[in-house]
Formats: sequence, structure tokens, C-alpha cells
Amino acid sequence: MKKQLIYISLICLTTIPLWSQKTTNEKQMDIFISGLMKKMTLDEKLSQLNLLTPNSNTGPFATKKYAEKLKDGSGGNVYSLVGSPSEVKAKLELAESTRLKIPLLSGLDIIHGYKTIFPIPLGLSCSWNMPLIEQTARVAAIEASAVGYNWTFSPMVDISRDPRWGRVMEGSGEDPFLGGKIAQAMVKGYQGDDLKNETSLMACIKHFGMYGAAEAGRDYNTTDMSKLTMYQFYLPPYKAAVEAGAGSIMTSFNEVEGIPATANKWLITDVLKKQWGFKGFAVTDFASIQELTTHGISKDDKQSAELAMNAGTDMDMGSELFFGYLKQSIQEGKVSMAAIDAACRRVLEAKYKLGLFTNPYRNFDPEKADRVTLTKENKEIAKKAALRSMVLLENKNNILPLKKDSNIALIGPFANNKAEMFSMWVLKGDVDSVVTIYEGIKKVNPNVETVMGTQITDNEYLQSFAGYPYEAEEQEKLIKEAVELAKKSDVVVTVLGEAKGMSGEAKNLTNISIPNCQLELLKALKNTGKPIVLLLANGRPMTIENALPYTDAIVETWHLGTEAGSAVAEVLFGDYNPSGKLTMTFPRSVGQIPIYYNHKNTGRPYDGGRKRNFKSNYMDSPNTPLYPFGYGLSYTTFTYDKVILSDTILTGSNKILKAKVNITNTGKYPGEETVQLYLNDPVASVTRPVKELKNFKKIFLQPGETKEVSFDITTEDLKFYNSNLILDWESGSFTVFIGTNSDVTNNAAFVWNK
Repeated sequence: MKKQLIYISLICLTTIPLWSQKTTNEKQMDIFISGLMKKMTLDEKLSQLNLLTPNSNTGPFATKKYAEKLKDGSGGNVYSLVGSPSEVKAKLELAESTRLKIPLLSGLDIIHGYKTIFPIPLGLSCSWNMPLIEQTARVAAIEASAVGYNWTFSPMVDISRDPRWGRVMEGSGEDPFLGGKIAQAMVKGYQGDDLKNETSLMACIKHFGMYGAAEAGRDYNTTDMSKLTMYQFYLPPYKAAVEAGAGSIMTSFNEVEGIPATANKWLITDVLKKQWGFKGFAVTDFASIQELTTHGISKDDKQSAELAMNAGTDMDMGSELFFGYLKQSIQEGKVSMAAIDAACRRVLEAKYKLGLFTNPYRNFDPEKADRVTLTKENKEIAKKAALRSMVLLENKNNILPLKKDSNIALIGPFANNKAEMFSMWVLKGDVDSVVTIYEGIKKVNPNVETVMGTQITDNEYLQSFAGYPYEAEEQEKLIKEAVELAKKSDVVVTVLGEAKGMSGEAKNLTNISIPNCQLELLKALKNTGKPIVLLLANGRPMTIENALPYTDAIVETWHLGTEAGSAVAEVLFGDYNPSGKLTMTFPRSVGQIPIYYNHKNTGRPYDGGRKRNFKSNYMDSPNTPLYPFGYGLSYTTFTYDKVILSDTILTGSNKILKAKVNITNTGKYPGEETVQLYLNDPVASVTRPVKELKNFKKIFLQPGETKEVSFDITTEDLKFYNSNLILDWESGSFTVFIGTNSDVTNNAAFVWNK
């Protein structure tokens, strides 16, 4: 009896802390959600797992309008509501007619701004500026929440090594360390310090997982890689966003190890919910449950719903198969009631954390929306973001910055086009508020004239995607007009690249060079003998080696958003010294893809040049990229001294190694530099990359100024996933690299033993 009492006491001691570890708010949430779920019917629980859109009808209830579903309670959530603020609210109010009046999650793809539009995420990532990135997400949340949205399908944190993939514009490039930092900054920006804050938006991490590695750079395609590669390179940004407290995550369209992500129990339940302890809910991408039959993993829609639910998917976007079939599946014992309850609880908890049960409309206030949208402060942040996103790729003979009294010929189809400063993911942006490149330059220098000079593409397949037709006679006329203007100018500024409709979801390309008709213009302009400045407007790294002979300077501007022209003018005339650094490698040709800086050596590694028989190289091209990860020029120059280490032999895991370097601004302009630290582990139990980004710091130097930059290196920086998928470090020799990009670095060696 005494032993039994002791045993019961031990059970109590081990269970009490689990409850006591919860905050008062969490306890209150548990009580509220449990009470609510006791009142809910099975249909009402399934409705919470149903995400509708007004823009499409799919699944077994396609004939029923979404408004009817919101009103009768079969649709518990909605996204992409359209209309005026009052019309959006009226649609959200339909939930009040349901028996339990459970409020709706109202989502939208708010990717790089709501009304005030910032640079595309790939461009913004080139700022390497976490406070600024967080600030852009905060502005988007404030603007969007004021008109009834409480959920955004962002950030997209997929690691991307293939610029043919159209969605690279939506992410942060190829590096897991930097990608993780950006993911956390965006989650914090959207959600703020407390989801209950009326201005917060619940973030949705996407696309889980490994979507950026779709084969052939083709959207929706298969992803196939080892678990070691997943853990080391592709999973870290998702995990970082989970650790930042993201409220939801979106499953991807691709399969992982032969099982589509939406039905992948290992991915959703084992990794996400158990290993990482994710407390939010997992929503599918659009109709991806319905697509499981096409993948070949299920025989019909009912089985698809069962597979997704049993894998741990909590919410069905678009296909309505959970609501349509899981009631029958429970009766047949193919899905448990516990699984439905767990999914329903996660969704209800998200609504509770957002404060929707207290006020379903939270920050909704059309008058407030007018006050907080496109404000002077928001536009300043947009301009700051645009300035820091641009990357100076070439500057022969220091042609830039331009003199403010120059006669400028501004030529190109994107030079004075407001809509083309956006991307395909700008759903609510205010086009009229955009400052075009022409408008921005003219405000500083009235001696500017602009003509189109070229059509956007002569590729018949691309014309419909780009949204612009092509006519040969018109092309000849436009080039002639451009050449005449160029001859009257001191300098030619061309704005070429991709239309916004050429990158984004399903906008994949086999040819990522400047379109032929645009290159034809560039050659004609070069023949005038005038200096040529090329501004690239695009959503992906491009293969521009064939354009280099016809340019004197190249600035990668991406799609810069609302304040595009104001920012471009400041860079062109030297009022701002460009400081952006590439977060995705620029290949010389598509034949090099996939290309990325943190690759591994082979047994016969490339060692430079072209004529190296029996080495891992190409016969017709160097292995090296056109522009490496971390690359970006400045109007000034920075000189790095040698790397100094505080020690060269260390023992034990509790030590800190300091790596220092002096950096001097040896040019004529004040400038900002992003100092990058990489590590290499040359001998390990599994092969390691040639180098990996582990830290970076931004510094600002006046001409002639020198600053010491110091980094702390710990054994956390040495850790990697071994063949057992255990994150650990091993004794051995290491090399630290510090420099201006992943290719140009100084280095020093050290030994660290356990």
C-alpha cells in the first residue's frame, strides 16, 4: 500500500509541472477551447478544417456559393475576400448566422506589402538588414489588418538553388543561415509581440517542405533528396520560423521521398509537430489534397482526405474534401475522432490567440485604414527598403554615379510603367502611388527624356504570360526612336529584364537571359558610343553574360515597389551608395544550374580554368558563377586586412573563439559593407561544403576610416547533421573565411577538440 501511494505521488509530481508550465493565458485558452469543443457537432468541427475562397469552386460542393457556406457554417475560414472594406466585413459577418458564431480566419497572399509595396522578397533579402525586413512586414500587417485580414500566407522560406523556378522571387535565396534569419524577422514583423494585438497578422510558413528544390526548376514538380540534405540545407529556415512562433504552416505541392507533402506523416507529424514542437496548424496549399489522386498516392478523393488527415494536416485549402468525406471515414474507422479533435483544436487555438473570439473584426476600421495606409512614414520605409535591395553588379570606369546635370536618355519598357514595379503577388497594391523610374529621375534631373525602345519579348510562348504582344515592325520603329534619343544624350540608362508576369508561381523558364528583342536594343544603343547603364528589372537571377559587352554599369533593381523611382534616382546620382549583396548566385548559363556557393568538393574538384581533363568541370565554360553569393559592389572600395584569431587550438565546448579583421574604406565615398563570415570543416564523418555562411555584420565607413569587426565563434557554429541526423560537432581542423562575398575572402585556420 505504501509503495502504491509513493507511485501515485510520483505520477502527480510528473504531471503537475506540465500544467504549471503553462501561462495563465494558455490555461484560460485550454478551458475556453475545451468548453467550446464540447458544444460542437462533428460537422461544426469539420467546418473549422475547411478553408474557402470566393475565387474558385472545387471539390464535392463546387455548386454551392462560398457565401452560403460561410452562412450555414460549412466553411469555417476564408481567404482572398475582395471588395471594399465594408463589403469584406459584411462577408466576415456571415459567420454570425451560424449556431456557435465561431469567427473566421481571413487570409490573403500579402507577400511584399499590402497597399504600400516593398521590393520582392528576393530583392529585400539582398539588404541583409533584419530590422528593415521586419519593419516591412510590420507595415504590411498594420495596413492589411485595418481592412479585416488576420492571416497572411507569408513568409516563403524555401531554399532555392535554381533560378529557372519562377517562385525564387518570393523567397530569400540559397542560404539556410541567412534564410532562417529573414524568416524569423518576417514572422516577428507580421505577428508583432502578441497575436492578440489588433494590428497583427498570423504568419504562414511556406512551403513545407523542400519546395525550392523542385526538379528542373519546374513548379509543382517532384523533389527528391536525402534526409541529410534536407536537415542540413533545406529544413533550417522552416525550423527557424517555427521557433519564431509562426502560427501556421503551409504544406507544399511536391512529394518528399515518394509521398506528397500534404500526405507525408513523417514530415508533418514526426518532424514538424513532434521533433520541432510546432503548436500552430498545418494548412494545405490550394486543392493539394484533391491532387493526391493525380500524384498516384490515392484512388479517390475520400482516400485523399483520409491520407492527409492521418498525416497530420489540419486544414484543407480549396478542395473541401475534409468536410465532404471525413464524417464517413470516422464511421468506417479509417480516421479517428481524436485526429479530428486535434486538428480542430489547433485551428480554434489560432483564432483564440488572434483575439477573434473577443472581437472577430479586431482592427477593422475603414477610416483608420485611410490613416495608416500609404502614409509618408510607410513610403519612407518602402524607399529605404528599395535603396538597400539594389545590387551594383558592374561599374566600369566608375561611370556611376551620374552627374545631376547630365542629359539622360532613359530607355526601356519598364522605365515609366507603374504596374511593372510590382510583382504577380501584389494583389492589393496601389498602382497610382508608384513612383516610376522616369518620375524619380526627373524629380532630380529635368534633363531626361524617355522612350520604350523595345517590346518586352519576341518569344511567342512568353508573350501571353508577360501580358505584352510583339510586332516586328513596331520593334524596328522603337529601336530607331531609342537610338535617335541616345545620340542626343550624355548617357543612356536602360531598364530591361522581365515583366512582372514572367516570374512568380508557375512562371518557370528554360531561358533566363535578357529577351532577344531587348538585347537587340542594347546592341544598337552601344553602337551610338554613349555610355550605357543597365538597370535590371526582374524576379530571378538572370544569365546576362552576353549583355556585358554592351554595358558600362549594371544595377540589379529587381521589382522595387511603391518607391522604385525615388530609390533608383538616389542610387544613380550618388545620393545613396548601393550596398546590396546577392542572396542567390547568378549563373553564366542555364547549363550550370543548379549552382550555389555552399557546394561540396568531389574526389576530382574543379581547380580553375577550362582545360582540365578528368576533373569535375565543363569543357565549354568555367565552373565559377558570373556573380557569387554575397556579391555586390559599391561606389567606394573596402580593403580587408588579414584575419586574426584569439586562439588557434581550443578544447571543450564552452569556449569562444574571436575572429577579428580590420576593414578600411579606401575609396572616395561613404559606404556600407556587409562583412561575411564563413566556415569550412575539411575533414568530417560526412563530407562538408567548401564553406558555409555562419555570421555577418553590417558596418558604415567614411572615406579613409578603419573599423575592427569581431565575430564570436562557438561550437554551435561547428555543428552539422551527421549520418544519424544528429546535430553535433566533431574535433578537428577548421578554416574561417571573412570577406566581402563568398568568393573573395581572407582566411585563418584553427583546431578545436572535444
